[in-house]
Amino acid sequence: MNVVIKVNDEIKEKMIEYYKDKRRDKVIPYVVFQAEEEDTVITMYESGKVMFQGTSADVDAAMWGVQLENTKEKKEERKKADLKYYNCSAVGSDEVGTGDYYGPIVVTACFVSRDDIPFLEELGVGDSKKIDDSKILKIAPEIAKRIKYKSVILTNKEYNEKYTKELNMNKIKAILHNKVLYQLVHSDIDKYDYIIVDEFAREARYYEYIKDQDAVQRGITFLTKAEDKNNAVACASIISRYLFLREFDKLCDEIHIPLPKGAGKDVDTIGEEVVEKYGEEKLKDIAKVNFKNTDRILHTMIY
Repeated sequence: MNVVIKVNDEIKEKMIEYYKDKRRDKVIPYVVFQAEEEDTVITMYESGKVMFQGTSADVDAAMWGVQLENTKEKKEERKKADLKYYNCSAVGSDEVGTGDYYGPIVVTACFVSRDDIPFLEELGVGDSKKIDDSKILKIAPEIAKRIKYKSVILTNKEYNEKYTKELNMNKIKAILHNKVLYQLVHSDIDKYDYIIVDEFAREARYYEYIKDQDAVQRGITFLTKAEDKNNAVACASIISRYLFLREFDKLCDEIHIPLPKGAGKDVDTIGEEVVEKYGEEKLKDIAKVNFKNTDRILHTMIY
């Protein structure tokens, strides 16, 4: 699937920042950058056009395309729809760590009732990507005391054992989301209005990913930028980030090397240090070896 959108200068700069750690190395004439986001290749041209290519191209494009709808009517419609998912009781899930070379993948599902919303607003709950880590570490334990949740942590060693061409990142994510959602929905929680997932795959593709699972949670509403629209997803994002940070710090302490987050060039530099100190096999324990960083790290090593 190919999707092309036209972006203004403001969104162009936001996209450049967002995809900076996901860029491909090759230089293409008239192209600002080319990056990879899961199964989607994103190409930004100097003209301001951006092409999304891949199975989830429409989902990734929608994340930016909605910001181009400037009419008053569309803004009002969007605001009304967003409030429907905000002022409700819901189960929501979100994940952290899928774009980080080092550190685990963490997926969390939370249940938030309408009565919890004032408490969460007072804490300043929102998308974990927009809250700095120091605040995450402060508010996540407070959220966890009040909000019911289920989390799963997939280490990179486990990820590398599972990952194949057929079992790609999105399928792994779908399996983990389904696991925590099913566990939470079938636990002792009050009545909810929605089950919401931050959309990383179209609904049909999501259920195709999990068709072989023993227990499948259905009745899901898939929303783009769900962390901004629903408190349960926002809480799931924050708790996932909190658990990721704790596991990440344990990993740094274990190997006595301060690991960088993301998947940028600083990741490659530290990767070379890890291989020099512990050997290639250590990457299989601490890194997602299917990332292109692995090839860059190993190809630049001199033995």
